[in-house]
Amino acid sequence: MANDEQPEPGEHEYLERPRDGNGKYLRSLDNVRRDAEAAAYWAEHRCTYQEIADRFGYYDRSQAWRGIQSAKRDVALPAVKKLRQVESEQLDTLYVMAMEIIERNHVMVSHGRVVCGDDGTPLLDDGPRLQAIQTALRIRDQYQKLHGLQQPAKVEHSGGVKFEIVGVDPTDLV
Repeated sequence: MANDEQPEPGEHEYLERPRDGNGKYLRSLDNVRRDAEAAAYWAEHRCTYQEIADRFGYYDRSQAWRGIQSAKRDVALPAVKKLRQVESEQLDTLYVMAMEIIERNHVMVSHGRVVCGDDGTPLLDDGPRLQAIQTALRIRDQYQKLHGLQQPAKVEHSGGVKFEIVGVDPTDLV
């Protein structure tokens, strides 16, 4: 079939979906192509998902819908990767700047003058270094979020729930 030709209903045969060793479905190259063709056809004709399923050999309309959604993700993936790369580079630059501030010595200043000790040497101020450390930690946190490196927080709940029915005498319930 040429690229400009549209498939006739039933022209695509039902494609078996391969599975990995854990039983999860894998996307084969044939399925990726079929999803892309189905998405293009659906965008042009705005037909029902059942018509897409019949025309492109999906098992049912929900599988056709999932195939079109997969095609949309496939199209957006390169742009998302590029955006993630640009964001990573910006975060890396900010992190390097924060590290430079951490490594630098900062003198204490009061009323526009450098504060010196009894021996005449300037006193060091840890405030800017501590702020740079906090900033570096926030940058690392953003980097981890960007790349999905953070584990989801687990919330544990223990104890019971007590229900109270207002306006009903408990002795009437027996």
